[in-house]
Amino acid sequence: MRRLQMHLPEWMQDWLEILVPGVQILLIILVAWIINWLIKRIVLRAGRAYDLPHELLMPLRGVFRWIIIAAAILAILERMGMSATVLWTAFTSFATVGAVAFFAAWSVLSNLFCALLIVTVSPFRLGDYIEVLDTAEKPGAKGRVIDLNMLYITLQDDSAPAGVPNLLQIPNSLIFQRVIRRWRGGMPTPPAEERSPASTAHDAPAPVSHLGA
Repeated sequence: MRRLQMHLPEWMQDWLEILVPGVQILLIILVAWIINWLIKRIVLRAGRAYDLPHELLMPLRGVFRWIIIAAAILAILERMGMSATVLWTAFTSFATVGAVAFFAAWSVLSNLFCALLIVTVSPFRLGDYIEVLDTAEKPGAKGRVIDLNMLYITLQDDSAPAGVPNLLQIPNSLIFQRVIRRWRGGMPTPPAEERSPASTAHDAPAPVSHLGA
């Protein structure tokens, strides 16, 4: 490149000093756009293949997009003549602030990550009846799974009084810290011998009186 500039007129050398970095910046933007497009296609295909919810795909695509944008900006600034030392100092400072923010929002991020695990591993599905237990011997929150989002699992509590709907919202991270009892399709009906005597007497037919015969 230096040899080529030596054989060119002075006015063309001045244009090359502007044109070459401009072309390099355009190439960086083009490569970043192509990578972002490819990652978007990969995430969408993975979402269709594993039946991932739209609420999970959107933040995942956002994370990859911002990583690509940050890398492209650093490369463009370097092409514009900024020192690599200055860029590295700025990057490490940004990474430190990001790490502090990450640990500050760890409870929220853990729920987001657990939502991804629940969707991929499928310990239960919508419509299943589950019970979240501290131990296998103690009763816990029980109900039908009616919703799953990035932060909570919503259960329809069947033990609520009639006409008074009761919803239980359980953080996603709690699912991987507790024992889960699961019923598919509905709660099992207890056997006849396990029913209480009062309910058995109530369900028995009334005796027929023959006095009026």
